[in-house]
Amino acid sequence: MRVSTLIGRGLAIALLMGAGVPAAAQQRSGEDMLKQAEVAARAKKDADALRAEAEKSGTKPLAATVPVTPENVWVLDLSDGGHVRILLRPDVAPGHVERIKTLTRQGFYNGLIFHRVIAGFMAQGGDPKGDGTGNSELPDLKQEFNWLPHMRGTVSMARAENEDSANSQFFIMLMPRFQLDNKYTVFGRVIDGMGSVDAIPKGEPPATPAKIVRAYIEGDGQASAPAPANPAG
Repeated sequence: MRVSTLIGRGLAIALLMGAGVPAAAQQRSGEDMLKQAEVAARAKKDADALRAEAEKSGTKPLAATVPVTPENVWVLDLSDGGHVRILLRPDVAPGHVERIKTLTRQGFYNGLIFHRVIAGFMAQGGDPKGDGTGNSELPDLKQEFNWLPHMRGTVSMARAENEDSANSQFFIMLMPRFQLDNKYTVFGRVIDGMGSVDAIPKGEPPATPAKIVRAYIEGDGQASAPAPANPAG
């Protein structure tokens, strides 16, 4: 809709509602509507320009969510009976998602504990040593810091001081910590079973840590995941 049409309708409404309203108030109302229309026009112009630029460059628009497809759902069955489903985001962290899928299909995560769980913060796992110092035998990953925030349920890759040192360890946010944004690679988010994540025993390490009994990609089917290969803790 053109701005002139918006302005015309706004003034018509103001006139219809203006019976018995002081002239000064009617004038302010009309000016406010004019300003709102101008802001809306500028916003539309900017949006159209960004859309045209994206189409020209071939850049895909950012998406807060993506469709839930079985090939991008990571499932963790926990030792306390918990069942956690995590939607992976290969659109923003393709290398990290590929690493998670590779290790999962190798059975790497089966039997590993959540070795560092801090109340009101996060639950960390994925270490074959179970003490925070271990990784897989695969090379470390190049960071893929992205715009996704560290909200409750966010799944992000743990790393050492070097930005390119993420490997196999990951953490699940129990509460938001936006200070971590653009410092760790977010690669997914819990879409089912957050209550089970909340119930993971706390500690560094916990006295009785929760284990990942089995990890698998939903599209592969549970039966395709190898038996536990790394019983830690």
